Amino acid sequence: MSDHSFFAAMLRFVANKSSGLDDPRSQAMMAELRLAAEAADAGSRVTVTADRLELAARAFAGFAAFLQKQILPEAVAHGHAPAEAQLRWAVDTAMAMVSTLLTRASLEERGDVDLDLPPPP
Repeated sequence: MSDHSFFAAMLRFVANKSSGLDDPRSQAMMAELRLAAEAADAGSRVTVTADRLELAARAFAGFAAFLQKQILPEAVAHGHAPAEAQLRWAVDTAMAMVSTLLTRASLEERGDVDLDLPPPP
């Protein structure tokens, strides 16, 4: 288990919350979150293959939005500072991942992208 296991748990939680979606694209995005969770559990690097850059970016953006709109307000309301710190870290990290993935996706020559997770809060 890595220092980023809390992030992996959040990724799995959101992926599982959305697992009932019938849309194949939504299912593919949830699969991306599960892959990222496995990588976060194993260490501090998430790799996204060149053919999934946009898909993974959308998945991480949705993940960040869900945390920010649905979960973070509860942590703040309950005054749970450690949870709030982890949630804010997860949102910031996911949005940084989105930026990196979309930037790389816009390049003419694409390649797999290794995303190094920052130190946990």
